[in-house]
Amino acid sequence: MFQGASSVSLDAKGRLSVPTRHRDVISATANNQITITRHPHGCLMIFPRPEWEKFRDRIAALPMDAQWWKRIFMGNAMDVELDGTGRVLVSPELRAAAGIERETMLLGMGNHFELWDKATYEAKEAEAMRGQMPDVFKDFSF
Repeated sequence: MFQGASSVSLDAKGRLSVPTRHRDVISATANNQITITRHPHGCLMIFPRPEWEKFRDRIAALPMDAQWWKRIFMGNAMDVELDGTGRVLVSPELRAAAGIERETMLLGMGNHFELWDKATYEAKEAEAMRGQMPDVFKDFSF
C-alpha cells in the first residue's frame, strides 16, 4: 500500500529516483517492473506491474463507447524497470503529456502512484483547499 508525498527531481535524462521506502515493495511485489501511463487529471499514473495488469484488464473490458479512455490509458502505457539504483526512465512523451520537466511530486495513492509536475500539483492542491470539501467526507471528523 503506497501513501505519502515525495518531492523528487528528474535527472537530465528524465529518470525518476523512486524513494527508498517504496523500492523494497516494488522489488518484492513486481520484480522491479512498473507501468507508467497518463491520468485524465493531467498527471501520470505509476503502477507496479501486477497492479497495472488488474487495472488494464478492467479498462480493456469497458464498452466501445469508452474507446477513447482505452486509448488514453492503454495506448500511452509504457512498461519500464527500475535500474540497480532505483531509478526509472519517464519517457519524453509521457513527461510532455503531464507537463513534467524537472521538479515533481510523487504521491502514494494506495495501489499506485501519481506523478505530478510540482508547480501544477501545488496550484491544484491550493485550489482544492480553498474550495468546499465534498459531501463524501461528511461522516469524517477532522
